[in-house]
Amino acid sequence: MIIISREISIDEKEIDVDFIRSSGPGGQNINKVSTAVQLRFNIPQSPSLPEDVKIRLAELAGTRLSDKGEIIIEAKRFRTQSKNREDAIRRLVVLITQAAQKPKVRKKTKPSVSASAARVSDKKKRGSLKKIRNYNPEDWE
Repeated sequence: MIIISREISIDEKEIDVDFIRSSGPGGQNINKVSTAVQLRFNIPQSPSLPEDVKIRLAELAGTRLSDKGEIIIEAKRFRTQSKNREDAIRRLVVLITQAAQKPKVRKKTKPSVSASAARVSDKKKRGSLKKIRNYNPEDWE
């Protein structure tokens, strides 16, 4: 069980982990050992997540979300499978934790009467300043 919060925990059977060959430099070892991890988590088929969390998680996943609704996380930062696996799971937990937080509801507010009066007086000052700058050739003669 992977515990995300008090309400949410994911069974490890819901996560599919594959080991793949890492790209980039590494000499002979990179051709022999599959140390990179590709983690797959299917959002729609997960019984552990509430519906609102699933929706926010799909939005947060962005390009990591496949057409089937799976989050695909690749971890190849470390040289060992175990550390890359832990890194991929940690990144999934962070994503789900962010999705579990409900966004604050925006409360509509009106500007106060004094704020509106200050805005209007500033506009009048600015307008009078511009009026002074206005060039009229007849005034100069």
